[in-house]
Amino acid sequence: MIYGIRLFLLLCTVVGIQAAVTFPTLAIGAQAPNFSLPGADGNNHTLAAYASAKVLVIVFTCNHCPTAQAYEDRIQAIVNDYAGKSLQLIAINPNHNKNLRPDELGYTDLADSLPEMKLRVADKKYTYPYLDDGETQAVAMQYGPRVTPHTFVFDAERKLRYDGRIDDSERLSLATTKDLRDAIDAVLADKEVAVPHTKVAGCSTKWNGKEADVKEAIAKLDAEPVTLELADATALTAIRANATERLRIVTVWNTTCAPCVRELSEFVTLNRQYRKRGFDVITISTNYPDEKEAALKVLVEHKVATTNVLFASTEKFKLMEAFDPQWEGETPYTLLIAPGGKVLNRWIGTIESLEVKRAIVAQLGRVYGK
Repeated sequence: MIYGIRLFLLLCTVVGIQAAVTFPTLAIGAQAPNFSLPGADGNNHTLAAYASAKVLVIVFTCNHCPTAQAYEDRIQAIVNDYAGKSLQLIAINPNHNKNLRPDELGYTDLADSLPEMKLRVADKKYTYPYLDDGETQAVAMQYGPRVTPHTFVFDAERKLRYDGRIDDSERLSLATTKDLRDAIDAVLADKEVAVPHTKVAGCSTKWNGKEADVKEAIAKLDAEPVTLELADATALTAIRANATERLRIVTVWNTTCAPCVRELSEFVTLNRQYRKRGFDVITISTNYPDEKEAALKVLVEHKVATTNVLFASTEKFKLMEAFDPQWEGETPYTLLIAPGGKVLNRWIGTIESLEVKRAIVAQLGRVYGK
């Protein structure tokens, strides 16, 4: 059955159809489906490896989803609080990066690939296994998680005793229930789970077959017009002052600066990922005005559909001073500027993508942090 569905999804991808397929959630009382999956720790993990635990909790979660992020610390707290009580918690990521549109990554610094899962574990210091099922989704198809996060609690015989939410609010301060903990306590005490199923909330599981939708979204982004305007001292001062309510990143580049040109694609990614959240990308070319055509050609080649400006006169040093008196002239040169003009970060030379994304997310917020 599973192989037939996977073949159907593959065919949908080949012919460009987005498959509207859902998988039934594992029924209460059902046996835990087996799995053998790679972990962020570099090891392979199987269901049988955790046979000694009286209670097995499987949480389908991921990196990119803001709801999943809201529960990261609570999941780790459960692991900490039940240490020594014969409980094993395992997290499984059911998503694959090829099923994520750029605008679905607006709340995260990391997407859902296994290498990025490893980065999340290192950053958050998870002490439980975090496994990747995104390549085939064979395990997720059998468990049927509706969203991330979606939890499943199994007893010593690995029969499902609870599925559903962790608690009733992404915001910890508003949570009034402790559904997952209640289920764990009941199974540990050999009692019936009072509420064996609860509804879930979060980001939908990104089932394979969505590639056509993602490709269409990227094609539309690639087709956006690319423009380049001249900016005099007044315009450059205004860019630096940022009298808007939007966070902005400004990068200074030149067509003769190879590192500048190489990293233009990084700013395209940032623009596509965060622009719906009150975030702008601005590029400033230090080329002379008569080099505008050459600069525009580079921007078009890299699909830089952001606000792009070029020095409006040959008085380069006056324009540099107008933009940022602290800038000594290096390129690439990048500023993260808060509304009102406060410079939050300065990067001299090539940026490191993850560092910049984390700085942006720290300012935009993760939505459910309180």
